[in-house]
Amino acid sequence: MDFNTACEKAKTFTKRPTDAEFLEFYGLYKQATIGDVNISAPSALDLKGKAKFEAWNKHKGMSKDAAKAAYVATYEKLAPKYA
Repeated sequence: MDFNTACEKAKTFTKRPTDAEFLEFYGLYKQATIGDVNISAPSALDLKGKAKFEAWNKHKGMSKDAAKAAYVATYEKLAPKYA
């Protein structure tokens, strides 16, 4: 399965992944499509923004191809539970 297919199929999950699983998808997606974090960290009061920023930033230094492969692996691991 390729990255784009995994992205589309993840959007069709019938159940919502946990927040931690969602943030893992988010961080890997941003790393795969943009690369390292290119925005400043949000304020500590923006809890959702801070969580998303940290999920992306934890993949800093990972190549786009490695992030795509990790996203697909995460999708394949979670699909039986949520598809």
